Amino acid sequence: MEQQIRFCTTSDGVRIAYATVGEGPPLVSVSGWVGHLGLDWNHADGRAFYEGLATGRLLVRYDKRGTGLSDWDAQDFSMEARLRDLGAVVDTLGLERFAMLGVSEGGPTALVYASRNPERITRLVLYGSFHRWPQPPEVTEPVLALIRAHWGMASAAVSAFFIPSADPAFVAWFTERERVSASAETAARILEVNMGLDLTPLLKGIRAPTLVIHRRGDTVVPFEIGREMAALIPGARFEPLEGEHPEWMGDSKAILDAIDAFLAEEGGQAAQVAPSGLVTILFTDMEGSTALTQQLGDDRAQDIVRQHNTVVREALKAHAGKEIKHTGDGIMASFASARGAVDCAIAIQRTRLLKKSGGILALTNSRGAAR
Repeated sequence: MEQQIRFCTTSDGVRIAYATVGEGPPLVSVSGWVGHLGLDWNHADGRAFYEGLATGRLLVRYDKRGTGLSDWDAQDFSMEARLRDLGAVVDTLGLERFAMLGVSEGGPTALVYASRNPERITRLVLYGSFHRWPQPPEVTEPVLALIRAHWGMASAAVSAFFIPSADPAFVAWFTERERVSASAETAARILEVNMGLDLTPLLKGIRAPTLVIHRRGDTVVPFEIGREMAALIPGARFEPLEGEHPEWMGDSKAILDAIDAFLAEEGGQAAQVAPSGLVTILFTDMEGSTALTQQLGDDRAQDIVRQHNTVVREALKAHAGKEIKHTGDGIMASFASARGAVDCAIAIQRTRLLKKSGGILALTNSRGAAR
């Protein structure tokens, strides 16, 4: 695959660089803090991650104002300015409906856009992101001082804030990325804008089916922030993973697998909306999941949860079930008939994976409220 880089102009006259790669349903990625379309694509891990996102779909990325290949002389880094950047890209490409991925700082922009344009967003994925600034001033202010004083000077202290485990080779690459991605003042000012964000009131109004992915070892945006955000977005699914903040470092395949599975689901919002009429509700639950985590460790326990989810979703597809939401260690689904739910439950219970991991099922009838 090879990406194509082009330019568009925002309503306030800022030139924005955007890249497209792949073919199929569009996925618009709103990237994090600072970056560079060319440099990130040419990093082996970065390219592998983006090619994974572009498999079977059209991936759209862009450099926000003041960063990368976009205009560096921009002065407005507010949320409204960020929305103008995003709007210029999707309008130039003529995208009427599309899935959106918000990475880290890109998450708030994606949330606001989805809130204001619900008719355009088919699905929303948020990775390592936040709805309110997650760090206290005593943590952020020294980082701002470091950025202004040591940006582009191979400071291990700057890179360590984002990737504590970075080796000297990555610090050298990260330093080059600093130099070509933004000026020190722009990088600091963007973070200062982030410190004033609190989108909590918006979350209850998000209507797009939403997947929140967060790594437990994220030191930039603590794991609890991702969990809180998922709990506040109606019907949002939460996917906890292991690793640090950067999306294409560590086990990036787990992220790609979660995104692929979510975007591949059929039915759009139907999977997230309470069914109407007399229906049968099926709940799956991983018996003793807390003890399982303590016994096996987070990595192995989460692998079992992901396998559980795969087995359940395959059974739902085979028996006309509709997933309503993911509950962390189980799934809630609806069926038009009790027979379909029972047949699905039997199919799941017969799977050797669930027998080995101790899965149990509970069934109940419920009259769903119409929306």
